[in-house]
Amino acid sequence: MNTWRYIENNGVTASDGLAGDEALANRVGAGISQPTLRLYTYKPCALVGRFQTIENELNLEYCAQNKIPVNRRPTGGGAIIMGENQLGVALAIPGKTDESYASVRQRMAQFSQGIISGLSTLGIEVEFRRKNDLEVNGKKIAGLGLHKTATGGLLFHASLLVDLDVSYMLNVLRTPFEKISDKEIATVAERTTTVQREYKKPLTLNNVRVIILNGYKNAFDANIELSDLSNEEMDEIRQLEKDKYMDSDWIFQSTDVADAIGKSIIKTEGGLLDIRIVLAGKMIKSAYIGGDFFTSEHAIADLEQSLRWHSSQHKSLQETLTQVYERWLGDLANLPMEYLIKGLMSAIQKAEIMARKNSSDPYGCFVTPRGVHA
Repeated sequence: MNTWRYIENNGVTASDGLAGDEALANRVGAGISQPTLRLYTYKPCALVGRFQTIENELNLEYCAQNKIPVNRRPTGGGAIIMGENQLGVALAIPGKTDESYASVRQRMAQFSQGIISGLSTLGIEVEFRRKNDLEVNGKKIAGLGLHKTATGGLLFHASLLVDLDVSYMLNVLRTPFEKISDKEIATVAERTTTVQREYKKPLTLNNVRVIILNGYKNAFDANIELSDLSNEEMDEIRQLEKDKYMDSDWIFQSTDVADAIGKSIIKTEGGLLDIRIVLAGKMIKSAYIGGDFFTSEHAIADLEQSLRWHSSQHKSLQETLTQVYERWLGDLANLPMEYLIKGLMSAIQKAEIMARKNSSDPYGCFVTPRGVHA
């Protein structure tokens, strides 16, 4: 049986929470701290992934006006909001000797089993999908990330949506929407879900925390005992927080490729098709598919998720969309694939024009963060 330590925190700051996770993973990798599961909440904040440009991902003006701290995770993945309704999951565990990022998807699937196991006891069936998402019936309920430390430790991150204020999230995160209307809120709400929405009965975040803790005990056959951070660990966390997570060079490092937004509206036999994409270089970072056609919201969610961080090349798009249409043949009958591809290519071309106006070299091959920290 595995023996782990359990740390529980509430209302940590962004810099403190991130420094704590990384310091523990460093120490676990070096063999001087025990494998640790941390289930905690943040004070309201917004966190971007390791390789993201913060100006592209967050509405910094809104965050400043509303005194919402922003920071950068050591783990990859996308921008998220954290607060009292989002349960942070951090697992610090030793990596294998030959551990590499080639196995990152398999490792995230493995480490998310505690969440999947726990929520199954509520009758919520969760699947590991795409690159780094946990979904319920095609709707995202948690985002995942992974980081390997220089000492060989692995840090698994998850943000579990116990509840969610979609309007607040859309104001914090940058999206292709010109304004946050009821329609846009409803559109995003259809693509995400929460533990509270799925369970349909009163449930506190602490209830969910106990459920997830038991899920990890069962999934990993682990003896997990409540513990506190040692004085030595606290000192190391404070130093890392000061040197890294309170340093603007770490938080605001950027890439050489700016985002560009493209939009397209096409009339089809099944109704109006409204497509909006965010392009990063030659990659579709995100896509929103709307309109007045009739189809399954799960099918549209599958399309949008399949297009996330996808090549903008026509052939690659056609191959991916063909697979999605095979999964949802009946549901997507009113949205012919040729119209969708036409709309996507039109939006991509408009985004490329915008990118060329904003940068002398918008399609550089390398998207390398500029910053001083590893």
